[in-house]
Amino acid sequence: MKNTKLKIALAGSAFVALAATGTALAATGSSTGSGSNSSSAAERSPSKPGRQVKQQTSGVIKADGANVFPHSLGFDAASKTFFAGSLKHGKVYATGPDGKVRTVVDDPQLVSAQAVLADSKRGRVLVSNVDYGLADHSHQDAPFRVAGVGSYDMKSGKQNWCVDLTAVLLDGKKHLISDVTVAPDGTAYAVDELTPTVFRIDRTGHASVLLRSPLLQGTLDIPNLLNDVGMSAVEWVKGNQLVIAMADGSMVRVPVRHPGQAEPVKLSAPLASPAAGMQLLKDGSIAAVSSGLLSGKPAQIQHIQPRDGWKEATVKVTDSVNDPATSDVTAGPAGTVYALSGGLADLLAGKPNTGFTLTPVKTG
Repeated sequence: MKNTKLKIALAGSAFVALAATGTALAATGSSTGSGSNSSSAAERSPSKPGRQVKQQTSGVIKADGANVFPHSLGFDAASKTFFAGSLKHGKVYATGPDGKVRTVVDDPQLVSAQAVLADSKRGRVLVSNVDYGLADHSHQDAPFRVAGVGSYDMKSGKQNWCVDLTAVLLDGKKHLISDVTVAPDGTAYAVDELTPTVFRIDRTGHASVLLRSPLLQGTLDIPNLLNDVGMSAVEWVKGNQLVIAMADGSMVRVPVRHPGQAEPVKLSAPLASPAAGMQLLKDGSIAAVSSGLLSGKPAQIQHIQPRDGWKEATVKVTDSVNDPATSDVTAGPAGTVYALSGGLADLLAGKPNTGFTLTPVKTG
């Protein structure tokens, strides 16, 4: 029974399980680092001079949080602090460029802390609550029955509110809140990877359904593991819109005031599948990472440049990270962008690890 549970698909924005034989990881190992000098990077289309995003060169950050197994990362520029959620312990940790890790949020309501967003403007951290059946406090016989978002004080870790999104739907289905974003007015939006549902959550924690649409229905199947994996990441963008990455590499644009007018974004090329995390850049474009766990190849960093108010966008591969299980990208100090490798392959295999890695990546 234990081995079966370890093969659950930790899908989409976080990662996807390997084939039963585990040959992909065996072939690549779990080493982490920029793939810019690897043979896979040589196959990428080179960036055009003059369009390169200026970023300070910064070293890899090795965080010392043993067995944290983070899926995503948020960054607070004022304190130069990264916030990482734990899929294993259901806590939120903070680390800086020195890699030292401390616990910030320890809330018994959190089973697994998946999406983490540092909302610096309001001094809070938003966290999505999920259950893959692999955490310390998992409902091991009924995974994917926990779905929520919590708000916590960035300094003290005290809970502001924690909303149960399954109580909003009451549909008895499996749920996975893969990502959360926030609008300038403080309204949060969360996406469900296993149902085509986008939630709106106001600043007090009151939740409602913004949109349910066939456009958001998952189509990515992981053989013998999990079917219909859908929304993997979301960003609020200019024009009061949500841009949603689907695990299959497509994207959807949702006007917040008129969600019924949601439509696919016309991409120059699909994102590599499965798409995982995204980060909104200062110029309004987006950096995205796609996991390589299905293929065993390095994770791909992609730059998404919008046109015509996000009705269309150009997709360009700009970098890679050797660890296939790389699952998120986030802003960092001095204009850097970091990719997160959380040791998720070890979590799947039931192995301990010594920490997680943040790798600076090119986004243009």
